[in-house]
Order: sequence, then structure tokens, then C-alpha cells
Amino acid sequence: MTSLIHVDAAWKSLFHYGEELCGDRVMIRRSDTSFVMVLADGLGSGVKANILSTLTSTIISQMIFDGLPLSEAVETIAATLPVCADREVAYSTFTILQVDYTGKARLVQYDNPGAVLIRSGCVKPLDNKEVVISDKKILEAEFDVMPDDHIIFFSDGILYADTEMQLNYNWAQKDVEEFLAASVQPEDSARECARILLAMVNSLYDGKPSDDCTVAAARIIPARETVVMIGPPKNKEDDKTVISRLMKATGKKIVCGGTTSKIVASYLHEEIREDTETPLGDVPPKAYIRGVDLVTEGLLTLQKVSLLLKHACQDPEFYEDLLLSKEEDGATCLVQALADSSAVTFLAGQSDNEGHHNLGSSISLDAKQLVIREIASYLETLGKITSIEEK
Repeated sequence: MTSLIHVDAAWKSLFHYGEELCGDRVMIRRSDTSFVMVLADGLGSGVKANILSTLTSTIISQMIFDGLPLSEAVETIAATLPVCADREVAYSTFTILQVDYTGKARLVQYDNPGAVLIRSGCVKPLDNKEVVISDKKILEAEFDVMPDDHIIFFSDGILYADTEMQLNYNWAQKDVEEFLAASVQPEDSARECARILLAMVNSLYDGKPSDDCTVAAARIIPARETVVMIGPPKNKEDDKTVISRLMKATGKKIVCGGTTSKIVASYLHEEIREDTETPLGDVPPKAYIRGVDLVTEGLLTLQKVSLLLKHACQDPEFYEDLLLSKEEDGATCLVQALADSSAVTFLAGQSDNEGHHNLGSSISLDAKQLVIREIASYLETLGKITSIEEK
């Protein structure tokens, strides 16, 4: 299948004031053909709501991701979770977004506020159809998506936000939609969309939300494959094939390693120009080759990239700061380039690095392969599609 689009997705939450856990939960799953994101809102707040929303989002996202019918997923949830005896409502509501990379999307909503599709600065109405599954009224819409579409959905804590813990009828569904249409720009990332809406809601609550508030955002982007060439191929006669693969990247073209850079520059009939302007740091300086987006040193830079991405996976705020960093060292630039990609392919050359022979060639090659796998794993955690091609 040819991928026409990919999905940039992010979510952020504000906890109910005074609670240590959020009763909302978002689960994202990706394959090389499709994307699924589920937002579940557990009844109430605190530990019980957190457990129930986690169960709901985990079960539904996995079943939909595995291709099981929606009815089976909903029936499983209905059989798994109890219903509140006092309020006679389910303990967890949910919204499901499923996007096929050919551009087909499906949105399923149960008792959450209406999802919002922003296209070209306007709210595009969704043609929702009502179906009943296990006595639950489910809204389902199928539609085509386009690059720069934003699909935003949220828990009910977003609506009627007010400092006095009363219903603020000046901030209902229609007002949220108008705010998003006016505030979200086509080039805004999913992360920025979630931040914009939560900042407004937090202000309305005066920093003390009386309910859990979660925003899940998806931005449709053109499929762009960044290709990273790391190390020369084991057989020199494969140089041309691998470099040709690099230069056909629809996203960024990146080269890591001194020997690799020389091979690429020779193939392109270009010179390598070293970066003499960026202050020296804990990784060797970058270089420049005409026609290549980024040229860095090899193993030391990759090891630093792995550490930065590991930290980013553990700390979303660190990740956001890293993406906005003005640092020009090779590791930071490489992280930012990878983060700006929807899919990343590593061309992992299997040739021994002559510059590391004093360490033992097998050690240097093993270290390179290990760090490439680490980086790929962290990128997948951050929502990227990755592959490693060894040559």
C-alpha cells in the first residue's frame, strides 16, 4: 500500500485540582498502514477513574487496531466495565479516531463532547450516523482527510470551564469550536493544538480545574520518509545503490559518519564543508554537503541522540523544549530533524569503521547497530514509523 498521508498526534491533560492522577486516558497505536487514537474519560476523578479509563482505552485501541469489528470492541467494554448504579451511566466514555494512510478516516464517539475537524481555518461538519451497540448510542462518521486537517477531541472537563465550579454557558461546544477555528493554524503541530486549547481552559478555571481535562489532537500531514545513512555498505559495489536510496527520500536526507560523508560527497561530486561557526560541545561538529539536509559525525553523535530521545520519552516537557531549542550541535539538530519526520528509515552500513580499529572493529560495529536500534525504538515511542535496512 502506498502511504499518502501520516498522522502527527499528541495529547495533554490537566488534572482535577487536588488530584494526583488523571481520570482521562489516551492510547495511541500505529502500524505502517494505519493509526488509532482513543480518548477514554473515566467517571469521576482520581484513582478509580484512572483505572477505568486506562482499561477502556487499552482494550478498545488494541481491538480496533487488530481489525476487530467496532461492535465487538464495544460489547467487550460493556461486559468488562460496570455501570454506575446511582447515575445509570457507564463508568467510562470514549472517542476513537482511526486513520488509514490512504486518507480514509473513521471517528467513533460515545458520550464524549463532539470531535472537531478543522480544515482551512473552518469547522467542517461531520456526517455522524447513530448506531446502538449493547444499549449504547454510538455516533460514527467516515470521511476523507487532507494534509493540514486537524482533528481534535476532548473530555467533558473542557466544556463549561469556570472558576466558580458552575456551568459556564459562554464556553460550550459551539464556543470551543469557534475558538479552535480562530486559533489553530494549518501549520500548527498536534502538540501545539492541544497546548492552545488547554491553556485557554486552564485560564477559564483560573488554574484550578474542577474536572480532569484532556485534549487529543491529530494533524494530517503528507507522508514524508526521512532517510538516514549511517556507515558505508559492507561491499563497496553497493555504495551507489545505497546513496541512490538516500537521495530519493521524500523527507530529509541525513548522513552520519566521517567516512560515510566522504563517500556521499564523492558520489554527488560535492565538497564537504565543516561547520566552524557552532561552538564546540560534547559532540563533534556538523558538516555540510550540497544536496544533503544534515551531515553529522557518527557514533558519538548518535549516542547523544539516543540519550536525548530517551529523556524525551520520559519527560514530555523536555521533549517540547528540545524541539524549540536553538542549539546548533549535531545531536540536537538530528533529534529535531527526526522529530519533524513522519517515517524514518535507517540505512545501516555493515562495513567496519577504519577509524575505530583501535577499539576493535566488531565492538564499533556492534555499538553502532545497538544505538541505531535504540534510536528507532525511542522514535516509535514518540509516534514515528521506523525501519532499519542493513547493507
